[in-house]
Amino acid sequence: MTLSLNQRGRELADRLAADADALRVAVRTLPDGTRVIDCGSGVPGGLEAGRRFAEITMGGLGSVSFAPLVLDGRWLPALVVVTDHPALACLGSQYAGWRIDLDGYFAMASGPGRALIRAEELYEDLEVREQASTAVLCLEARDEPPEELGGYVAERADVAPGDLTLVFAPTASVAGGVQVAARVVETALHKLHELKFDVGRVVSGYGTCPLPPPARNDGEAIGRTNDAVLYGGQVELTVDAPDDELEAIVGRVPSSASRDYGEPFGSVLERAGWDFYAIDPMLFSPAEVRLASVQSGRSFHAGGVDLEVLERSFRG
Repeated sequence: MTLSLNQRGRELADRLAADADALRVAVRTLPDGTRVIDCGSGVPGGLEAGRRFAEITMGGLGSVSFAPLVLDGRWLPALVVVTDHPALACLGSQYAGWRIDLDGYFAMASGPGRALIRAEELYEDLEVREQASTAVLCLEARDEPPEELGGYVAERADVAPGDLTLVFAPTASVAGGVQVAARVVETALHKLHELKFDVGRVVSGYGTCPLPPPARNDGEAIGRTNDAVLYGGQVELTVDAPDDELEAIVGRVPSSASRDYGEPFGSVLERAGWDFYAIDPMLFSPAEVRLASVQSGRSFHAGGVDLEVLERSFRG
């Protein structure tokens, strides 16, 4: 059986577009036929638009739902992310690994279209053989994609511009906050990959993450959305691996294993001169992780939520 990330993503994007009025999103077509769906820049968007955005980023191989979360007695709105195709859905599709900088237009690109474009070395380590005549790319950006972006992306994905959908939202929007928080399982998978663990052995993923409150600007939103994961994200991964491997690696997976852990992300970013690449890459992972072995039935746990740092970030 062949699963097409882009075909599944296209079906979800079609439903999003069909419900545009109810979801407070806007749909327009560029001159070359590329469809653009705005989920929070020139329109209000909302929680449901963000939830659907997040499921599109996973290529339709993960579900996102809303649920209350209690951390140390404090009630927080949150979401739950579930996938039975962790490597494919989270790294092959959801990970925002393609940095677009086209004639001054900047965006972080995620979603199933990445699996067609394969601009990242990450794909050398993943068993992703995506073939599709349609492409869906998700952009974390404030500005609406310019007309020339459609043709550029379509050419890279080897599809006709009329078969391309671009979904976008700024970080400082309700939908933008939801789709970033929904990356909680993805960050655990990416951390394992950075630690040279074979993510193909991860059988399923389940994660919860607090929803960050709205921010005044994208800079502040970047801090809050990252803090939601770093200090409030909780993930359990079911893994086909022996106990000794899981016990040896679990302590290195949570964000607390990083030298940059302990302060709101905005402060860390400011101290790094607003240079993401100056920040310890080991920081980007959930606060708490449990690895459950399908071979032995044992679980291995590390990390924990830090409500104090989370509250400092969310208060502004």
